[in-house]
Amino acid sequence: MIYLHYFAGLKEEAGKAEESLPWEDGTAADVLQWAKTSYPAFDFSAVQIAVNEEYVLETEPVKPGDHVAFIPPVSGG
Repeated sequence: MIYLHYFAGLKEEAGKAEESLPWEDGTAADVLQWAKTSYPAFDFSAVQIAVNEEYVLETEPVKPGDHVAFIPPVSGG
């Protein structure tokens, strides 16, 4: 099991802030592909992925128990 966390527009699109996903083995890219399939209306083109509160590349391994966050771009001033 991994724990997915959604922020901003993706949170609205998913209709929830978090969910769990049965998981054996894979990478951040595999989790991203699952999310793209599950939430096709959301634009993932600029989304950053964090695993256990650290930004990662898509090649990062994701293991059971990990927390994966999808973080869209933010702006401020």
